[in-house]
Amino acid sequence: MATSTPISPATTPSRTISKLGIAAVIVTVVLWASAFVGIRAVGPSFSPGSLTLGRLVVAAVALGIVALPRLKRWPKGREWLPILAYGVMWFAGYNLALNAAEHMLDAGTSAMLINVSPILIAVLAGVILKEGFPRWLIIGSLVAFGGVALIALGSGQRSTADVAGVLLCLLAAVLAAVSVIVQKPVLRTFSAAQATWFGIMVGAVCCLPWAGQLVAEVQAAPLPATLGLVYLGIFPTAIAFTTWAYALSLIEAGKLAATTYLVPGTTILISWAVLKEIPTIWGLVGGVICLVGVGLTRRRSRGISPR
Repeated sequence: MATSTPISPATTPSRTISKLGIAAVIVTVVLWASAFVGIRAVGPSFSPGSLTLGRLVVAAVALGIVALPRLKRWPKGREWLPILAYGVMWFAGYNLALNAAEHMLDAGTSAMLINVSPILIAVLAGVILKEGFPRWLIIGSLVAFGGVALIALGSGQRSTADVAGVLLCLLAAVLAAVSVIVQKPVLRTFSAAQATWFGIMVGAVCCLPWAGQLVAEVQAAPLPATLGLVYLGIFPTAIAFTTWAYALSLIEAGKLAATTYLVPGTTILISWAVLKEIPTIWGLVGGVICLVGVGLTRRRSRGISPR
């Protein structure tokens, strides 16, 4: 499990790291895909702010049970800066934006739009983390953004509310991308579970203004909706964000980010089975173009050695 004592890449065989990294990625993809469906399902019972706070509170309790007993020291001084940054941007801002967006868009379309994030991560990782910046990354990014534009165009033909949903998803994607780059150095000092728990706690504090609303909505919500909120807190948040952080500690950010392009397809399948939602033709075509663009980013230029 990703919450165990962190394994040092310098002392662990690459084969073992590969297996552990792949397992962590698979868990992350499946659980994050289920989150899009879960948010859509409980949306009628919980507003974006209260849903975010409830999800983070559940995650903080669940993950704290695992992370705190193994915590040897707390962050000090400047070590808090990146933790505060990704706590505010990812755990608070990203979730608020996504929850609000899914009040306007279906789960599959939301997942497609959020998947602009891996392209942004690849670009930022190439520049900031020095992971490389090949020309195919630029070409693929332009193609993928064209797919996003097509999704936005289709949404605009339905209603202006959908345009707001598209913009919120894009905001969430940007916040997630920057957060991944900020979080990676933290994983050199703290385990995946601890780094995730710190961020969750920061996000929860940011969402405290919705505490009263959360209490009122939990009291009024049907039991399945409340159980859905608990599911979102434990599985897509406490577990999936930890397995993501664990994989990020073993794999380059740009390469890892590309694996999340499996999320939209998984989301659509889950959404179709659970919510009977099927994205519009615009969403499907735009999503395919996004995937093509990402495929292009994975190509390597011939005759040019990576820097």
